[in-house]
Amino acid sequence: MIAVIQRVSIAEVKVAKVSIASIEQGLLILLGIEDADNNEDLNWLVKKIVQMRIFSDGEGKMNLSALDVQAEFLVISQFTLHAKTKKGNRPSFIKAAKAVQAETLYEDFIQELSIQSSHRVQYGKFGADMQVSLINDGPVTIIIDTKNKH
Repeated sequence: MIAVIQRVSIAEVKVAKVSIASIEQGLLILLGIEDADNNEDLNWLVKKIVQMRIFSDGEGKMNLSALDVQAEFLVISQFTLHAKTKKGNRPSFIKAAKAVQAETLYEDFIQELSIQSSHRVQYGKFGADMQVSLINDGPVTIIIDTKNKH
């Protein structure tokens, strides 16, 4: 799994120009699932995200986690994170998980994030053409790949 995590002051996702989810202070998580991903990757990634200290403390240092600040979460499925661009001009998505596997892990990720964070978790519609808007806070953007845990 690849997650692009952006600290935001506000984020929203629309489908067919209709808002389906929005958050205020929190994390926008773009989640790419590949065919080799499993529940171990999912659990490791959720734990890493909720415990990562990327929110500022009283001294302005990134020293607080999403749990500490009661951050909200907006999760968006994004298979294009697994694009391979080495050959030619058209990206290849061969490593991206097939829809059935990806949707199951996406839903499981949202459920596990809800359990581990106990805060508001919103999400986009799997497989839909979505419009995502956000205001970066910082900006702070972090990429985590479960295949590179060390």
